[in-house]
Amino acid sequence: MPAHDAAPTMPTLLAGPARDALVSALEALEAAEQQPHPLVMSLALAEAGHCYRQVGALSQAERYLQRALRWALTLGSADGSVDLVCELAELAVQQADALAATDAPAARAARERARDRSFEAASLASRTADPHWEVHVLLRASEVLDRCGDHDDAISLQCRALHLLVSDEIPPLDADARGASQALM
Repeated sequence: MPAHDAAPTMPTLLAGPARDALVSALEALEAAEQQPHPLVMSLALAEAGHCYRQVGALSQAERYLQRALRWALTLGSADGSVDLVCELAELAVQQADALAATDAPAARAARERARDRSFEAASLASRTADPHWEVHVLLRASEVLDRCGDHDDAISLQCRALHLLVSDEIPPLDADARGASQALM
């Protein structure tokens, strides 16, 4: 059996596009595992994590995204790694919100993971290849920190992003790039 845990989860999912996407992602992952390559494995694991998140299986999503991050780190590219760190931060704050009413200690732990991942993303942001991507990463990390109640740190990251935007370090986006950038946000 492959290294993923699709079989136990699948029977509980209702039919629909999210389930179909998850099945496809797990099939792609199984194919990637036949001849693992870091980029292919990272992308396949990340897609499985995204799909698990879409169906509300947050702990499975976290496991797959963490595995994707480990593979991405072997590539040495900050862009893919920082995106996964942001996603893990966003997932952790989602987990904290889901646990808040039923398990306060677990919610607190998830919120701490979200904070840690946000600060990690912010520290990696300057290593990205595109300064516009750096701004996007800072704003994602800021949003998570704000949701965690760390308003001062969130504002600090927003100010850092704003400073980059108004500085001469970032060239203005042309119309095509502006549309693509807005699609990311």
